[in-house]
Formats: sequence, structure tokens, C-alpha cells
Amino acid sequence: MNYRTVLITTGLIAASLVSGAAQAALQGRNMDANALTFEAYYDTDLNITWLANANLNGLMDWAAANTWAANLSFYNPLTNQTYADWRLPTTLQPDASCGTQSGGDSYGYNCTGSEMGHLFYSELGGTAGQSILTSADPDVAKFTNLQANFYWSATEYAPGIGLAWGFYFDGGYQDVGDTSYNWFSDFHALAVSPGDVAAVPEADTWAMLLAGLTLVGAATRRRRG
Repeated sequence: MNYRTVLITTGLIAASLVSGAAQAALQGRNMDANALTFEAYYDTDLNITWLANANLNGLMDWAAANTWAANLSFYNPLTNQTYADWRLPTTLQPDASCGTQSGGDSYGYNCTGSEMGHLFYSELGGTAGQSILTSADPDVAKFTNLQANFYWSATEYAPGIGLAWGFYFDGGYQDVGDTSYNWFSDFHALAVSPGDVAAVPEADTWAMLLAGLTLVGAATRRRRG
């Protein structure tokens, strides 16, 4: 095998791996100095990127959760990139997929039109009425600190009345929560970024690329020798 053949072979392997990874609904994204770990996952269905840590800042009221997400920033020294475009997930209203429709409001089970509902049912294999932590879908393990509880949405129910939409990961139920500052308004928050934060190969692709480069180096040495 000559030097040119090695390069072509390596390129084909890398291309096939990237192509295979592109078929996955949740693709790992690296946002720090460790290229073998993923701090976020790109959702190819919705064209958004989820932060992998599903409880990074603990319990917050709605206003604090929105502020926290908007102020998030991550820096990757390997690529010299900063990822700072974050927000809370949105809730579609009205949403025909929801189990309950009332006066233009869509809530209850099976709300796959909202970003968190799509994550729960379509990506993580959640079942209505059951905690997401009981799902056998391996994608659940991609998220750390995922809580079987209520998560805030960025979507306000109606301006000025103190309610905002959210999603219960302990049963797949979409509902509203009290945004006022008191002990029962503090809930969890997931951060999401529009689009793909960084289109990079997944860990196995990096490994194959490194292996290919090693082969190229060995072939070059043989050719020179």
C-alpha cells in the first residue's frame, strides 16, 4: 500500500464514520479541552443543541432560569471557540400533538411539538405517565443530572399573570408553573442553543482519524527509507 492509497483509505474511513454519525438524532459535541467527552448534544430533528448537564445550576424560579441560560458561556481552547448562545427550551402553543386541548391551550401528555416534549418522547424514549429515568433508551445516559421533575420553558403562558410553560420529566406531562418568587416556584432548567454549536466528529471518528494519521506516518517513513 503506497502513501496515496493510505490517504485515500483514511479519508474514506473518516467520511463513512462522519456520515454514519450524521444519521443519529443526538450527536455529541465537545466544548472543552477534552476531545473525548461531550458537553452538549446536537438534535438533528430540531436543529438545536442540548447542554448535557441537565441540572447545572440547581433549582431556580423562572426569571432566574432565563437569566442563567442567557449568561451561559463555554470556551474550547482546542478550537479557540466560545459557545455563548443559550436559552431555555420553548413550548409550542397550540400543539395538536398534546393529549389535552382547551381554549387554545395545549397541555398534558404526548406533547411532542415542544422542545422538551420532543426530547422526552422522541429522543429519550419516554413513556407517558412514567419517569424518564425508567426509560431503557441508551440516550438517557448522555445527560448528566437529569431530574425526574419539572423543568422551566422560556415560553410565558400569558404576559403579566405569573405563569410559564414547563415540562415534567417524571411523567412526560406539559403544564404551567408559577413564576413568582416563593418556595414552590423553584424548578430545574435545561439549556439549549439554536442550531449546531460545533459540528465535530464523534469520539470514535476521532480515534479512526488518529489511527489513519498513524498509518500515513508509518507509510511515509517506509517510503523515505
